[in-house]
Amino acid sequence: MEIRNLYQPFELALLETNDYKAQRHKNTFFEMVFVLDGTGLQLINEHQLPYGPDKLFLVFPSDSHGFEVKAPSRFFFIRFNDSFLQTQNRKWVEKLTFIFRNYNHMPGCILKNTTDKPLVRSLVEALLREQANGHPHREEVMVQLIHTVISIAARNIALQLPFAGGHADQGTANLLHYIHAHIYEPDKLKITALAAHFHLAPSYMGEYFKKQAGASLQQYIGSYRLRMLEHRLQYTDMRIHEIAEELGFADESHLNRTFKKHHGLSPTSYRRQRKEAAGV
Repeated sequence: MEIRNLYQPFELALLETNDYKAQRHKNTFFEMVFVLDGTGLQLINEHQLPYGPDKLFLVFPSDSHGFEVKAPSRFFFIRFNDSFLQTQNRKWVEKLTFIFRNYNHMPGCILKNTTDKPLVRSLVEALLREQANGHPHREEVMVQLIHTVISIAARNIALQLPFAGGHADQGTANLLHYIHAHIYEPDKLKITALAAHFHLAPSYMGEYFKKQAGASLQQYIGSYRLRMLEHRLQYTDMRIHEIAEELGFADESHLNRTFKKHHGLSPTSYRRQRKEAAGV
């Protein structure tokens, strides 16, 4: 698989295409993709998601991704690395680092606040204009516009975190990152294993996490795993027993019982409803 590097703090690119299928590749940098026009599929890791105008996708380093274009499309790419983030004030960088580090990497448009979609579109169009002209201080204006887009993306990601506004102490941030990194390894997410890893008493860890997150450690892990399950059903063709094995369920029956308890229908019915709603 091709690995792409970025040899400057940021890079902008516009892609206009009628018939394009990108080869899956990985980046060593962050990439935001804003869809100006068109429809098709975004391919990220094992998922396939429909895209359309005004959707913003965030691709993390090491994510495998590409696109399949179904109708004439225009994509605007903002690529940046860690050195670009470091150009802002320390508090802003710390907040972004926490938000990006603890984002669950679920696929799909990250703009959950619908009023932000036209705002991001206007910023992208402003970047296109600045890139095309030779006005004085063009570089400085573009940098500020990019930081604004990143801030809006971070705001929308923060809305999905268990901490309002993305605030938590470093210890909790490390714990969340560990949970996300080891979600496929249930044994490493047991209270005793977590306590040993973070050198804390099991009883204190549970109390500390609940105070910070408003939910018990097991409730958080269960909710996170359930959301991953929903995405597997909606955006992949994996079989139920394959998903059960991947996400650490005892077996397919255990997965079915858990899912039906929360959704009131079987995983198969959920998958069928989602695909019908998407016109697949």
